[in-house]
Amino acid sequence: MKQRGNAKNPKQALHVRPSSQTDLSAWQIGERKSGPKTVDLKSTQKPEKEKQQSVSEQAGNNTEDYLEQALTYFERAKDHIPLRKNEVLQKHLATVETIALQRGLSPEGLDVLLNVALSGRLADTVNSRILKCLIPASIIAESSVVSAVSWLCVGNCSCSTQLLFLRWLIAMFDFIDHKEKLHALYGFFFCSLQDEKLCPYICHLLYLLTRKENVKPFRVRRLIDLQAKMGMQPHLQALLSLYKLLCPELVSITLPAKAKSYFKNSERLWKAAINTVRRRNQATSLTSQQLILDIGHPQSRKRKWNTQLILPACTMDTNKITRSKAIIHADILSHSESFPVEELQTFSQLLKNIHRLEFPSQMGSVLRNSLLLHYMNCVKDESIYLRLYYWMGQTLQEECTWYKIDNQQYEEEFKDFLDIVYKTECFLQEGFSSCEEFLYKSLPLWDGFCCRSQILRLVSWIPLSSFSEMKPRLCEPLAQLFFTSSLYFKCSVLESLKDLLQNWLNWHVMQLDIESDPKISPLNTTLSGLVNSVAELIHFVGWISTVALRLENNVTFLLYFILDFYETVCDVYLKYNLPLLVMPPPGVFYPALLSMDSVNLNQLCYIMYRYRTNLVAAKENELIKKTILQFKFSSQTYQEYNQYIMAMVGCLWTSSAFQKDIHPQGIRLDPEVLKKTRVQEVRNSFNIVHHPALMGYAILFLQQAWPEDKTLNFSLIKGRRWNWYLEYLYTQGLQGLKLFIESSINRVSQASQTKSDNVQM
Repeated sequence: MKQRGNAKNPKQALHVRPSSQTDLSAWQIGERKSGPKTVDLKSTQKPEKEKQQSVSEQAGNNTEDYLEQALTYFERAKDHIPLRKNEVLQKHLATVETIALQRGLSPEGLDVLLNVALSGRLADTVNSRILKCLIPASIIAESSVVSAVSWLCVGNCSCSTQLLFLRWLIAMFDFIDHKEKLHALYGFFFCSLQDEKLCPYICHLLYLLTRKENVKPFRVRRLIDLQAKMGMQPHLQALLSLYKLLCPELVSITLPAKAKSYFKNSERLWKAAINTVRRRNQATSLTSQQLILDIGHPQSRKRKWNTQLILPACTMDTNKITRSKAIIHADILSHSESFPVEELQTFSQLLKNIHRLEFPSQMGSVLRNSLLLHYMNCVKDESIYLRLYYWMGQTLQEECTWYKIDNQQYEEEFKDFLDIVYKTECFLQEGFSSCEEFLYKSLPLWDGFCCRSQILRLVSWIPLSSFSEMKPRLCEPLAQLFFTSSLYFKCSVLESLKDLLQNWLNWHVMQLDIESDPKISPLNTTLSGLVNSVAELIHFVGWISTVALRLENNVTFLLYFILDFYETVCDVYLKYNLPLLVMPPPGVFYPALLSMDSVNLNQLCYIMYRYRTNLVAAKENELIKKTILQFKFSSQTYQEYNQYIMAMVGCLWTSSAFQKDIHPQGIRLDPEVLKKTRVQEVRNSFNIVHHPALMGYAILFLQQAWPEDKTLNFSLIKGRRWNWYLEYLYTQGLQGLKLFIESSINRVSQASQTKSDNVQM
């Protein structure tokens, strides 16, 4: 190279050619062996950025030269070369390892090293080190993989090398540019199941490759025979489960319904190196990313779950965009050919080719592709969900930052992944069973701080199931964190549980609309089971809310989130068509009734108004459809509602709360106790004029009505002025109070007004 030629002349003047100053990089790498050179101060005239750029360019060129020399050496190696006492081999092997771990290897380099490692020409220790450093910088050519698999037929490499290659192939499966030729080798891989050591990894690879046309009766029989021979191995069970989903008529044996971790993680050896290469490649390709997408070259991936579905190195010719309409129509009508998913760009393409769309093997890329998510929603292919659940379960377990100390440095990336999973669940309007299992396993170990918002949002999408199963796995660990954490955490948990309740109720409404399609959701629950689970969840929230209010001294901020939850509960019957109504516990109702904040009191009034509306509608339906209704509200629900209403009317209107409250945990007090308080007009303490939450409005009303009176005489608000005061409260945005008074105290209001008019006359 020209720069290296200049570097060999130490006596050349520094000011003649700036490029002659780049031999520092050669000296750092070890290429230059001459003594130190005297540097002239005139070199400072060269800009610093140009110096650094020239140094880095020559360093990169030297690195490429070293890698090329190493690849040439390995490609020409013919004999069984041992590693020990072979300095040349050790030097080139170290070069390959260093460059691979820093920058990744090109497809050509991977092709050479794969053939070398599996040909058996080198010692097993060398082959093992080569396979462990096969880190792709962008993609892996399918032809390289097929060529490597062909070496397995020769039998030159050892069993340990074959096993390591299979692990590498599974870990790098998403980097392979195409899979068609690899799919053609399905039968070869299946025949290799007889090797007990290779069987778990062969099953894993087959799990990734299996399509419906691969499921044959003889393969099902072979798997069942292997299961009878080896026992209930998880890898065999995984492949049988996939076969049964694709062709249920061919697999008659009973298999567990829930997916679990069937395979061991094969990515562990290469995970850190892959992450390092991805970060470096991403940092160097940000400025050219748009150009990369335009010309169709492979896009550098940051992480499997953080990439859009842009399959690299597509074989589709870009010039074919201008082909004739006749060819286009012929392709559309060709039902035998699958539509390449990398060509899917618009929703209209999805509609035209939905019958022949081949889903990608890399399930992580699906999460951020809205078209493929639409496809999942429409087709309801259980095999796709099974693949996605498996991949997601493995990823959640391996990337969880509080499972492994090494993962703590990747907390931000794990948060991004959880955010993408949550958005996907929102898009599909259903939770993933793999996320549910992850939450059940991780919550007992969770500190309540790491990824807080992400974890709590995932809790809101837990699929509906028996609450008896959910309580020990979700509610108990969550309650322990709830009681011992901050106020903000308590509010976040309540918000998450409210969203969980709404998602369950929305699922119930959707099921009512599509009762004829049992495959609309993986959930399978009867109406009675749904009612019981929802009721138990509401009781659980009522319990933790009562305890939290005591711990936090009935703080207003917490009470807002609790009442927000019960705004959903009070409308379950009419809004979600679920025959259930659960009243809030006294530990929630009375703190809200006696709250010093008008927002909380207004919320409570609206909630009690909606309870009344739902109970009245339920009573009317009971009278009309006595023989049809399967569910009826218990008399205890009506009794508890009436007790609460008497307490509210006694407080806000009749000023008799301490005398007429009949609830066992209410605020009724004996007259002797009230006298000992020495509070003047104690009976009026909580009516709409003297209530701590509304007294500010009363003061403003008096100041506007009698601006000359500075004594603030609350006794003036009576008779017609009482109604004026009510209208004033309504104009201040207290619509919940208005609805409650108009529905529950209307007659009392009329009687009070008539009596007041008679007195004035």
